[in-house]
Amino acid sequence: MTRLSPRLAKLHRSYTVDEVARLYGTHRNTVRAWCKAGLSVIDARRPKMIQGQVLRAFLQARRDRTKKPCAPGTLYCCKCRTPRAPAHGSVVFESRAAGAGALRASCGFCGTQMFRRARQSDLPTIMPQIVILIVQAPLHIGECASRSPNCDKRQNGST
Repeated sequence: MTRLSPRLAKLHRSYTVDEVARLYGTHRNTVRAWCKAGLSVIDARRPKMIQGQVLRAFLQARRDRTKKPCAPGTLYCCKCRTPRAPAHGSVVFESRAAGAGALRASCGFCGTQMFRRARQSDLPTIMPQIVILIVQAPLHIGECASRSPNCDKRQNGST
């Protein structure tokens, strides 16, 4: 399922079912299913008209229902689709520039790798009472000092 941005709908505009479908890149039947699921239309006449403000509120409410915030000491596991505690109670923090980085751990339930972006200063509140190993993240290819050995150009500059 793709994530639909509620902010695409203009607040002070009315949309037909076809216009909503084109705006979000969905099928007309999907928009009709939203109407059956609680998206209110202006009146019972045809074509069905939907206020932008109502559409935005409906999509935002759907998005908020599916959110599962992570409690302290947990990371979101994409395979389990729920926040889980890390396996063995340990997490690796890959430090990047300016104190930011990525938390990495294995899911304690299914073993899948879990990731979360975080600031190093927030680690005690995000992962309290959990062992955190802080390592320097590997350099990006643009930050490397040496040239790639797979380069097509010869070392002396001639081709």
